Amino acid sequence: MDLQIYGFLFTLFLTFAINGATLQEKTQIPPPQINSNSVLVALLDSHYTELSELVEKALLLQPLEEAVTKHNITIFAPRNEALERDLDPEFKRFLLEPGNIKSLQNLLLFHMVPTRLTSWRQKNHKTLCPGEAERLSGNMVNIIQPNDIIKSDGIIHGIKKVLIPKSVQQSFNNRRNLRSISAVLPEGAPEIDPRTNRLKKKSKPVPAGAPPVLPIYSAMAPGPSLAPAPAPGPGGHHHHFDGETQVKDFIQTLLHYGGYNELADILVNLTSLATEMGRLVSEGYVLTVLAPNDEAMAKLTTDQLSEPGAPEQIMYYHLIPEYQTEESMYNSVRRFGKVKYDTLRLPHKVVAEEADGSVKFGFEEGSAYLIDPDIYTDGRISVQGIDGVLFPVEDIKVAPKSAPVVAAGDAKVVAKPRRGKLMEVACSMMGSFCH
Repeated sequence: MDLQIYGFLFTLFLTFAINGATLQEKTQIPPPQINSNSVLVALLDSHYTELSELVEKALLLQPLEEAVTKHNITIFAPRNEALERDLDPEFKRFLLEPGNIKSLQNLLLFHMVPTRLTSWRQKNHKTLCPGEAERLSGNMVNIIQPNDIIKSDGIIHGIKKVLIPKSVQQSFNNRRNLRSISAVLPEGAPEIDPRTNRLKKKSKPVPAGAPPVLPIYSAMAPGPSLAPAPAPGPGGHHHHFDGETQVKDFIQTLLHYGGYNELADILVNLTSLATEMGRLVSEGYVLTVLAPNDEAMAKLTTDQLSEPGAPEQIMYYHLIPEYQTEESMYNSVRRFGKVKYDTLRLPHKVVAEEADGSVKFGFEEGSAYLIDPDIYTDGRISVQGIDGVLFPVEDIKVAPKSAPVVAAGDAKVVAKPRRGKLMEVACSMMGSFCH
């Protein structure tokens, strides 16, 4: 009896096991098999590379494989240029954001119709994009390559522009409007330009080695004064040239050349023009220095140097914001007769003309000749030695009225220190220029 019961239970268990395994085999659906001649394989291998890359990024390969096993599909493939260049960059960034993969999928599925269309007719067609409203109307599609790829399970037409469904466009508009409301770029308070008393405008970055954006007059220090403020150049502290070293070299050249100690003393000790010139050269500007020799500087009276800002005004009139050599200036005056050069003392210009086979600067009694050409030339700073101190024509006309006549023996002149003493003072005042 017990053996019969055990046998019955074993038979019953074996029957249930066999039926369960059969039922499990029936419920398992095999994955769809894609033919190598499928329209999807053709799309991935076609010249529509931008579209095929987006299909892979949107994880649409498996859903499309299931679709082509059920029915034919028609793909309207935009040309690569439409997806790469013609599409709004902001809209493309929106589609490629990880959180917007659904919008990317809907846009791609909007280019696919679940039927075979060998020719385009002017009527609405349902697409694979979910939503009853997402239909292709007749005037939306501009086919430029009809029947470009034909396969047994589908067909591909080349179109000119990207098709954008309403739902995706609405999502993008909502995101853009929200960003414009909530994302406000933090900006500092507006800055006032002390030279013009106007709001400062942000200047574009200057490539290394390019000419400065601002004219040299805008980059000069405010003044003149005995201690000018640092010159604000267009590139800020990002200098393209080592102006400090170049100015140091040209001042040391003046001292070693001999006969120009007074000019070096004024640039280094009496004013801070050496520092300002270094900053201007660092910002990319070029300068030509008309350097009066010691004999000419000795003729300056104390009254001419004692007025506040007078040394700077005198020196500014000897600084030309161009790079000129003895050859270039001589060729100019030989060809054009008289040539006017801008100076850093606005609005005055210095006049040059040919005289006795050389270049003569200034007017009549206040003129000076170029006697020591090309004392220093490095491509950024040019120093030309002259035998007189130049003044604008207005100052020459006013000088006899404002200054009493002084006897030659009573005239006060600038003392000429020995070169060793001058260098000692220059090093103590200038610091880095002598090290």
